[in-house]
Amino acid sequence: QVQLEESGGGLVQAGGSLRLSCAASGRTFGIYVMGWFRQAPGKEREFVAAQGWSAFTANYADSVKGRFTISRDNAKNTASLEMDSLTPEDTAIYYCAAAKSTGSYRQAQTYDYWGQGTQVTVSS
Repeated sequence: QVQLEESGGGLVQAGGSLRLSCAASGRTFGIYVMGWFRQAPGKEREFVAAQGWSAFTANYADSVKGRFTISRDNAKNTASLEMDSLTPEDTAIYYCAAAKSTGSYRQAQTYDYWGQGTQVTVSS
């Protein structure tokens, strides 16, 4: 089993920045992709960003492209999400996810492990 723990959420004003972190522990060998999803009240969970072993494999949702940056430290089994130019529409619970299997990394069902989530609230 793999355990994922997010940190770094909070309250920020529109235009501000936050950095989310995710630490993986347990049987982390074989994690191929780490990703971030979010779920706003009354909405379905949606893909935000994902990255494989290489930074060249980073992939973003159109809504965050150019504002969010995913990074990953394979040696430390951590992933981060730097979020800039935040808007109230970014308010959601953000989840870290890890996949050992292949598939579409924009789809939640591809991921094998999930964190508990961290709240991000952007005020206008």
